[in-house]
Amino acid sequence: MKSQLSKMVAIALVGSSVLMTTACSTKVTRLDEGVEVALSDRWNAKDSELVANEMIGDMLSFPWARDFEMEHNQRPAVIVQHISNKSHEHIAIDTFINDIKRAVIRSGRADFVSGGDEREALRAERREQELNAKNAKAQGQELAADFALSGSINSIVDQVGKKRVTFYQVDLKLIDMESNREVWNGQKKLQKLQNKSSFGF
Repeated sequence: MKSQLSKMVAIALVGSSVLMTTACSTKVTRLDEGVEVALSDRWNAKDSELVANEMIGDMLSFPWARDFEMEHNQRPAVIVQHISNKSHEHIAIDTFINDIKRAVIRSGRADFVSGGDEREALRAERREQELNAKNAKAQGQELAADFALSGSINSIVDQVGKKRVTFYQVDLKLIDMESNREVWNGQKKLQKLQNKSSFGF
């Protein structure tokens, strides 16, 4: 009897272990690039892409690019001066800047020039070429930026009971590098609603 009871306990323990392993297993599913998975009300990759496309579309609808091309017979060159994250959460600003660059370049209306650390790395590479390459790229031939883009991402969180609304505001402006004239000022607002589950936020 005692032996039979021990066997039953052992079987129960094995079964329990199998159930726990199954319950704790993780399943990963590969998704298409364009599919949005909103697990929370936080800023995500789709927000970055949509905001960039909409704001750049608005920026290019202003006459600055057309006027510059008519006067100089070439596309204007834009540099990203600084876009700051002033929101309550971590936002990958580099991803947002890359979405902006893609939207501008895809339009064919303007060019981007490198700045900051990337520009310094390119200058160092040219100096290295001068010492070691027979077809080295000349110093002092960079394309200067005609316009500088800057801005910020802000957020406000409002919560009552089981509902939380996160409000994002993106402000961008474009400045003529020669005259300091502000040729475009854009703003995009997002509101995201999240209902609180029984497990909390």
